[in-house]
Amino acid sequence: MMLHIPQILTKQQVAELRQQLDASHSWIEGHQSAGSQAQKIKKNLQLDTNSLTYQTIAPVISHTLQQHFLVQSAGLAKHILSPLFNCYQENGSYGNHVDNAVQYSKALGHSIRTDVSITLFLSEPDEYEGGELIIEDHYGSHEVKLDAGDAILYPSTSLHRVEPVTAGKRIAAVTWLQSMVKDDGQRSMLFNLDMTILKLRQQLGDSEEMISLTSHYHNLLRQWGDL
Repeated sequence: MMLHIPQILTKQQVAELRQQLDASHSWIEGHQSAGSQAQKIKKNLQLDTNSLTYQTIAPVISHTLQQHFLVQSAGLAKHILSPLFNCYQENGSYGNHVDNAVQYSKALGHSIRTDVSITLFLSEPDEYEGGELIIEDHYGSHEVKLDAGDAILYPSTSLHRVEPVTAGKRIAAVTWLQSMVKDDGQRSMLFNLDMTILKLRQQLGDSEEMISLTSHYHNLLRQWGDL
C-alpha cells in the first residue's frame, strides 16, 4: 500500500528546518550509508548523523511522524528509525534498489526489520527539476513529487529510485519502521477498515454496530500483530 499524507509539517516548520539544513556544513557523501551494491548507484549528499544540526532536527521529524494519526494507522509501528536527511543536486540520483531488510537502530541498541519506508519532502516541487521518486509495484510504476511537508509511505519491499536532479536542490527526510503487522496486505486491510470506522463513527456515533465493527478491527490486529 502506498499512502500520500499531506501537510505532516506546516510550511513554517519546513522553513525552519530548511534554514538549519541549508546553513549546515555537515553534509557527507550519501553512499557511505548504503550497502555494497547500492553504493554504486547512490549519488547524493547526506547530513552527518553526528552533527549538531542532525541531533537538533532529527527528533523533530521523529516525534512528528510518531504522533501523526495516519502514520500510526497505516504503519502500525512497533519501532521507527531516526530519519536520514538527503540532498540531491547536480545530477544526483539513486538508481533502482530495494531498501535493506534489516537496519540498526542506535536508539534501541538493536536491529529492526524494515517494513514501511517513508519519504518526507522538504523541497517544493518548483525548487528543482527531475528528482521524482519512482516506486514500482504489481500495478506498475508510480511517480511521486510532493509539496514540501508532505510524505509518502510505501512498502519497503518495493523497487524504487530517485531520478536525476538536473537543476536546483531536492532535500528530503527518509526513514523506516518495523510494523506490528509484517504483511503489507494485512496492514492495508486494517488501514482501510480503520478509516471506514472513523467515517462511520462521524455519521452514526457509537452505535451497537459500530462497537461490533471496532471489535473486529482490534481482533484482527490481535491476530495479525506481533509485539
